[in-house]
Amino acid sequence: MNDAFSFTLSATDGAARTGAISTPRGDIRTPAFMPVGTAGTVKAMLPENVRATGADIVLGNTYHLMLRPTAERVGALGGLHQFMNWPRPILTDSGGFQVMSLSKLRKLTEDGVSFQSHIDGSRHMLTPERSIEIQCLLGSDIQMQLDECPAIPITHDDARESMLLSARWAARSKRAFEEKSNAGQALFGIVQGANYEDLRRESLDRLMEIGFPGYSIGGLAVGEGREEMFRVLEFTTPHMQQNKPRYLMGVGKPADIVGAVARGVDMFDCVAPTRSGRHGQAWTKSGSINIKNAAFADDPEPLDAQSACPASRDYSKAYLHHLFKAGEYLGPMLLTWHNLQYYQDLMAGLRNAVAARKLGAFIDRFMAETGETIV
Repeated sequence: MNDAFSFTLSATDGAARTGAISTPRGDIRTPAFMPVGTAGTVKAMLPENVRATGADIVLGNTYHLMLRPTAERVGALGGLHQFMNWPRPILTDSGGFQVMSLSKLRKLTEDGVSFQSHIDGSRHMLTPERSIEIQCLLGSDIQMQLDECPAIPITHDDARESMLLSARWAARSKRAFEEKSNAGQALFGIVQGANYEDLRRESLDRLMEIGFPGYSIGGLAVGEGREEMFRVLEFTTPHMQQNKPRYLMGVGKPADIVGAVARGVDMFDCVAPTRSGRHGQAWTKSGSINIKNAAFADDPEPLDAQSACPASRDYSKAYLHHLFKAGEYLGPMLLTWHNLQYYQDLMAGLRNAVAARKLGAFIDRFMAETGETIV
């Protein structure tokens, strides 16, 4: 295997791209969807089953792991890969978004953010340096700078102040990463600026001046709506470097992903397939369904008879309906497995369509089958 981090672009179709990220722990085919393993596990899934769906990489969460079981404990036990039995690439976020959204009595300063744990009320301080230290203890292959993720709507002045703070934290994150990281690991910068074109451009310029092997687009999928998210991507991705991966954080539903790929994004993560699966929602080629609906009580057909995934192929909708109505654990497990397979099949379809320069036809078929509109 390659002992360095690199990105190879193999084909384009309009703004859409396909290629591969190389890491010491394996390649990541792009466009890629990363299942979310918040606390060292993709909920309701065995690691080998996650891999069998086609996932090349999973995501871990700095905030949750620093609080429980602690990064120091995971590091002492051999790192997150060994701890969760996932030998392939792992990306960790910085913890900043969760601090802002989950913690109590948080206080933001130039130094970082102090907060109270949502678990036991203990006090913590997360700085750019501490975030990188935690991610290095976890041993993640791709790490994120600490940033501030403000909600939309936000005034231009407040958005610029927040963006500049994130840029300063980016520089500190990189210095810490250079001191603590191992060969083959990578740190991504995060483009902020809310939904203001000039701020997104300024943020990107500042990050490129610092220099990162990949760039994330943050501050979206926070309630602004799909059309607005696509508008921001349309004036952001054209200015991003062609030879480096682009990661849209926290996105999204299938239609969000298809539209973002068409606008030049390479990497995605979202809790949608796993969270939806635990609550009875299944994503299918003809759109999403709620398996708890009475209409499925007597349906003998599986979710996808042609799928390679046992959860999609070998169990009837009637049985899945019964499992949820009976409160059986197997229901959420099977639906999560199915949803993750659907997402990975979607990504494979997108990669193939871009490689064949047939993305337009792929999108037309996707919209016709699901009833979604990709503006």
